[in-house]
Amino acid sequence: MGTKQVRSNLLTLYLIAMALCLPVRTSLAATSENPPSGAAHVSLNGAWKLFYFPQGKFQITNPDQLKTHGLTPIEAMVPGETALDLSRQGILPADLFFGENIKKLKPYELYEWWYQREFATPAGTAGRKLELHFRGVDCLATYWLNGKIIGESQDSMIDYSFDVTGKLNATAPNVITIRLRSPIIEAAGKEYDPAYTVKALDTNQEANWIRRPAHSYGWDIMPRAVTAGLWRPVELVIHAPQEITTMYFTTLEADATHASLVVTYQLKTELELIPQLRLRLRAQCGDGTFTYTQKVEFPVGRMEIEVKNPKLWWPRGYGDASLYNVTTDLLQGDQVVASRQDTIGIRKAELIRTEITTMEKPGQFMFKVNGVPIMVKGSNWVPADAFHSRDAGRYEKIMALFVDLKCNFLRSWGGNVYEDDAFFNICDRNGIMVWQDFAMADAVYPLTDDFLDIIRKEAVSVVSKLRNHPSLVLWTGDNEVDGAYLFHGLDPAKNKINREVIPDVVFRCDPYRPYLPSSPYISPEVAAKGDHRLMPEEHLWGPRDYFKSTYYTEHTAEFVSEAGYHGCPSLSSLKGFIDGQHLWPATNDPQWVLHSVDWAGNPYRIKLMANQVQELFGVVPDKIEDFILASQVSQAEAMKFLIEMTRLRKWNSTGLVWWNVMDGWPQISDAIVDYFFNKKLAYYYIRRVQEPVVVMVDEPKNWHCRVVAGNDSREDASGHYRVWDADSGETLLEGDYASKANENLELGTIPVFHSGKRLFLIEWTANGKKYANHYLQGMPPYSLAQYKVWLSKIAALEEGFDAATIGK
Repeated sequence: MGTKQVRSNLLTLYLIAMALCLPVRTSLAATSENPPSGAAHVSLNGAWKLFYFPQGKFQITNPDQLKTHGLTPIEAMVPGETALDLSRQGILPADLFFGENIKKLKPYELYEWWYQREFATPAGTAGRKLELHFRGVDCLATYWLNGKIIGESQDSMIDYSFDVTGKLNATAPNVITIRLRSPIIEAAGKEYDPAYTVKALDTNQEANWIRRPAHSYGWDIMPRAVTAGLWRPVELVIHAPQEITTMYFTTLEADATHASLVVTYQLKTELELIPQLRLRLRAQCGDGTFTYTQKVEFPVGRMEIEVKNPKLWWPRGYGDASLYNVTTDLLQGDQVVASRQDTIGIRKAELIRTEITTMEKPGQFMFKVNGVPIMVKGSNWVPADAFHSRDAGRYEKIMALFVDLKCNFLRSWGGNVYEDDAFFNICDRNGIMVWQDFAMADAVYPLTDDFLDIIRKEAVSVVSKLRNHPSLVLWTGDNEVDGAYLFHGLDPAKNKINREVIPDVVFRCDPYRPYLPSSPYISPEVAAKGDHRLMPEEHLWGPRDYFKSTYYTEHTAEFVSEAGYHGCPSLSSLKGFIDGQHLWPATNDPQWVLHSVDWAGNPYRIKLMANQVQELFGVVPDKIEDFILASQVSQAEAMKFLIEMTRLRKWNSTGLVWWNVMDGWPQISDAIVDYFFNKKLAYYYIRRVQEPVVVMVDEPKNWHCRVVAGNDSREDASGHYRVWDADSGETLLEGDYASKANENLELGTIPVFHSGKRLFLIEWTANGKKYANHYLQGMPPYSLAQYKVWLSKIAALEEGFDAATIGK
């Protein structure tokens, strides 16, 4: 067989592999300093030219016509977004988040945008396969290289690569041009059957057909910002003659003495070389190592590896998040002809769940890692920024909050984009489990063949890219789409996207990871009965009344994946996005309403926040300073209570993923840290009650409150505890305790009356370290003046907690 035919067969095999879940971009070991061992990546980030005009104003169909129409470009930054470029040039306000400035983006939704830049052909490209790789393009794009179309894309949330082998200029500069069409115009041209008009929010009907993050059309936590841009990096990829294109690692069984791994691989190599090839894995985690070598029989293969005494990856609070650095070498004889690096965690993650829960036969929704039940304590991950090109710059600082809060879990919400590898790397290192929704939310999405194919390709890209991260423990089809179906009288089982397309992709590309059709998932049994109390997993929103109402205390779900409570940002933060003349009072003020957030102008969230203050303190303060403090106290006590309630019901309740740590733009919301990284009071309360070992006071029963030590770890804990009255200093309960690993221990009871309005302070030690908590006893209304006194005593139990700064 001739060389050309061999290469043709190789190309066919490679294309087949791409169809079988190969990630669009691989993370190869070698860079431009060592191109023979892998692909070299040449950055095309930085300054580009940007032409823009209302779509259809000029009939431009190719880049040359930009000059003939005399259009003048502005400078655009990549990664970036058009709104930010217009802001930098003074065409839009410098601070798009201040006041009502975000509304100034609206006219540009109907524009088209042309990006352009030149680059020189790098040395060493002769005879190499070359690709232009775009890691995020928003959204409906046509791509030209040197005046010729090389491809199109229609999904802003995945990577795209285009083969440009033989298309670069030898000496003259190369010119890339990208046209981005208006998603609103595109959406307006679609057919909308009656079912596809079902939306949670009437203001974003146009979102269903176009694959952009749902929140960008306006959500109750994010502004409307339908922008465009090359929002993630762009690069030229210079492929090596031989590459290890794909490695997939999974753990079938794991305990302290033994682990069984399955590794599948895909190679780019010539078939005639295969008899000479071996694949060698070398893995190291501290002093733990393992190696494995296997003869290559075909460009696709599978390894089954047994590891003795593995260093296991554990969720935060349950052990070390041990990671192995794995070097995989492709050997031709004794020569390394290709190499790559991967970081893996050895762990077995399971979701034990039932389709339904009843009083007679309670259901299950429990995560296990390495066979150990995990008490989930974490938060929902929402957009890091309304402009996603800025996400990467905020990852580290936001994730540091999750770590400080002792979160062992986050749910990546389906109204968002898919976060990048850098985000998951942080979760891997810190033992934070990730529940990943596919990017659909609160709507009935089209079920046409064309749209299903778009979703199928999106799922293959996302699953293949993220599947090696040990932190990733669950794929979920969407956010609240089952609920959108049922609420509007439709059967969720008719949704081919989350019942057929996505689970098929997950099975093909990541067959050992759990999958949940929707959050919350409405099984056929639940749908038939139409009762949300039968769902083992639930979003606990409801009336959002008093946080100790029966809606919260008598819910029947084993696992709560959304629940939150409003808290006003600090005064300094409010001044950062609301004009002085609009600062107070808040009721019906357009800037408060816009930042509440409600694109339609409904002020219900401001009223709800005031009602929650009224409930707890019996009055809504007239002064803004007192209102802010009262709101933050209301939120802090509510969030603390919800977490403690979940821990006190262990294992009848197996987790709470509350809403939420961080704002993605300046707003009045459920977040406990605002966009400017100013912490609300709830941050400090939550940090205390998410410690692995915590002493809590339960709600009164028979005129007594239980005092319970909760231990959410794999180690026994012991120490001394004391509970006392904050006003009198009287000790109410004190003693030594010894709690078993991963269990609750009742320490005793304290006599109380419901009519009492008291604060109990709590201190304990756990294995030599000191901790603190408190309990607000009695029924509202409480005195805000009294709570201010109590707050100073609560804060005094912990270094670095300054009550005087709260709400300022």
